[in-house]
Amino acid sequence: MTKAYKNQEFLMSPEARTIRVLAEYLEPRKRFAERHVHHALIVFGSARLNPGMQDNPDGLDYYDCARDLTARIAQWTMQHHPVDERYYICSGGGPGIMEAANKGAAEVNRDLSLGLNISLPFEQHANPYISDELNLEFHYFFMRKFWFLNLAAGLVIFPGGFGTMDELFEVLCLIQTGKKHRIPVLLFGKAFWEKLINFQAFADLGLISPEDLDLIHITSDLDEAERYLTEQLPLCAKRHD
Repeated sequence: MTKAYKNQEFLMSPEARTIRVLAEYLEPRKRFAERHVHHALIVFGSARLNPGMQDNPDGLDYYDCARDLTARIAQWTMQHHPVDERYYICSGGGPGIMEAANKGAAEVNRDLSLGLNISLPFEQHANPYISDELNLEFHYFFMRKFWFLNLAAGLVIFPGGFGTMDELFEVLCLIQTGKKHRIPVLLFGKAFWEKLINFQAFADLGLISPEDLDLIHITSDLDEAERYLTEQLPLCAKRHD
């Protein structure tokens, strides 16, 4: 005789999918509550952008820019916020820009470095700069996205592929429709974004409201990015309260 909750064959079956989904909600919630993780700066970007790569429209090492920016934000929150009000640096937990974001946070305080990984057949593996207690792996994309948005006090998007674009537009849609409270959304790499997406065309064609363009801030300047985030993150926290 085997108790149902100890029956591995059952727990991994299609009939128990709701149990597995619930586990990916309850276990992270418990972990975040125990460690006072209430809000985070979410950093998205390509897993394929490694240190030293500058063959891009901006001529920038995006990896190094991500590392530098998150180190600045980690230093800022360490100086200005008590432990239970600090902004964590949260990435998708993998290589590339995700690794750079966690590395920048870990250079200041590894305890601020959070990774929400996903099991994939290629590309994805946990980078070595995440706090051991805050290194999570998800099976379900939608539960991983739920936690990104649940924790998100701000968003930084570096250049990336389909996954990055999916995450960007989902966040913008949720903010636009009021399903997510307004948070700062910074797109880093101005030449890249202007080459890739004509945001103004959405408004010109009447597909979005002109004021929807104010939902994003685009820059290639680290000082400007730091100023924008350190000004907007506290405002977002007040609106949310």
